[in-house]
Amino acid sequence: MSGHNKWSTIKHKKGAADAKRGKVFSKLIKELTIAARMGGGDPDGNPRLRTALNTARNANMPKENIERAIKRGSGEIEGVNYEEIIYEGYGPGGVAVMVEALTDNKNRTVAEIRHIFDKYNGNLGETGCVNWMFQKKGMVAISAEGLTEDEVMELALENGAQDVAVEEDTFEIAVDPSDFEPVRKAVEDKGWKIELAEITMVPQNTLKLDGKKAEQMLKMMDALDDHDDLERVYANFDISEEEMMNVSARS
Repeated sequence: MSGHNKWSTIKHKKGAADAKRGKVFSKLIKELTIAARMGGGDPDGNPRLRTALNTARNANMPKENIERAIKRGSGEIEGVNYEEIIYEGYGPGGVAVMVEALTDNKNRTVAEIRHIFDKYNGNLGETGCVNWMFQKKGMVAISAEGLTEDEVMELALENGAQDVAVEEDTFEIAVDPSDFEPVRKAVEDKGWKIELAEITMVPQNTLKLDGKKAEQMLKMMDALDDHDDLERVYANFDISEEEMMNVSARS
């Protein structure tokens, strides 16, 4: 599992998303708005909006908030005009980092992102400096409790998945983005516990970090994740789950 996904799954298990529900809702509203603006307000014909809707519902976002965001995006009601921007750079130890942002003020956002990179011994780079290290994929991570690798593999392959990896107490199903929804729905219909389901950028190689660099990297990820304008953060670090939990306990 990529460092980003492992980090996201651990945060999910520890309930960090629930602790910051207001911030999570704010980011989801932006994603719903931009998805509707770019592809229309009908989720049946807009895969990005369909994925955003599933994420919002899983986060227990109120229905009226969801509908209002979609209407803003589709132009039915007035709203803030967000711009989608990707920033690239390097974290501690030369880790490749990609950041997807939705902002109404590019100058403010880039200054704040640059500050976070600098604070944790990283540096913001030029466009294109690291994106070649990542590949877009759909990822569905499910709890391994009560499941065998054979039955997970069978369901995954029947629904077009590319691979199934075992990561400690989790099965991670990798799919082409176009097959993400069928696989996610098949897992959901089985009643299996989904730990994480998203369209993500998977690194083609990883850098192992430990000690001080691992701590700096995780603090940098937390700071980026906590920024209001940032929707997703991808990185190619490899930090053991034990080290992640230790850093989290010290924070």
